[in-house]
Amino acid sequence: MQRYNAFSEELKKVFGCRVQRLSVDAGFTCPNRDGSVGTHGCIFCGGKGSGSFGILQGAGVAEQLEHAKEVMVRKYKAARFLAYFQSYSNTYAPVEHLKRLYDEALAVPDVVGLIIGTRPDCLPEATLDLLAGYAKRCYFWLELGLQSAQDRTLAEIGRGHDIASFSAAVAGCRARNIRVCAHIILGLPGESREEMLAGAEFLNEAGVDGVKIHLLHVMRGTPLASRYQEGKLRVLDRDEYVGLVCDFLERLHPGIVVHRLTGDGNREDLIAPLWSLQKFEVLNCIDGELDRRGTRQGGKTEKRLETVLCSTF
Repeated sequence: MQRYNAFSEELKKVFGCRVQRLSVDAGFTCPNRDGSVGTHGCIFCGGKGSGSFGILQGAGVAEQLEHAKEVMVRKYKAARFLAYFQSYSNTYAPVEHLKRLYDEALAVPDVVGLIIGTRPDCLPEATLDLLAGYAKRCYFWLELGLQSAQDRTLAEIGRGHDIASFSAAVAGCRARNIRVCAHIILGLPGESREEMLAGAEFLNEAGVDGVKIHLLHVMRGTPLASRYQEGKLRVLDRDEYVGLVCDFLERLHPGIVVHRLTGDGNREDLIAPLWSLQKFEVLNCIDGELDRRGTRQGGKTEKRLETVLCSTF
């Protein structure tokens, strides 16, 4: 029994074959680094950008994709691919430049869609209109970094935007039929269990279409690393994280597509938690805990709805 609405299952239904994401570094920066919003970035983000390892650095978009395709065909027998513009803020440029990069990606054989990762404060109207065009012509997701549903936490981690900015960006996407996948991090400094779980309720109300749940990683060269090494930060242990993810899923609307249940950290740069390197073991533990509970994504929301209906009638 599939106990959550997995992204991999959606891809199978849409394409009927193995589809893999291919990460792209298109040379973007971030307003939280270039001085527009800030200069130091978020406290968890290193100088290479989120998830930028494994990319053919210095190459053009098409060359990066062709290189990654060879790896994914050999490793997973993949037949179709999604170009994933991942590093930094991938809508932070004039629309003419964005269009040139996105079109280059879609011109690569067997690339059938785009996933664009960005910040909610990098989506002016003209950019949203451009993205809406791609959402009509190919398989498309826009990934928005939220990280926390608490404004206090967003300020603490140096995020450079607030919750209202995220909500406005989602509203602009919904008006244009652009599907949004939100990023949320569990284990951020100072957040209680209740505040972390409130993120699920917030995403339900915002009307997002997908979610990526991440574990807080402490990476070398980040402000978070200094805090951890000074003993001012405690990271989650595996059992805590597994329990939190399951609690989060129970509160998440069952229609929201789950793109990820734990993040990847570059082995060379990861300081803590080292147990996160055993990714498949963590995923198995999450599946096992959901099975043990006899629950699934949206289980808590469905029970609340049943209670409301019973009290109404």
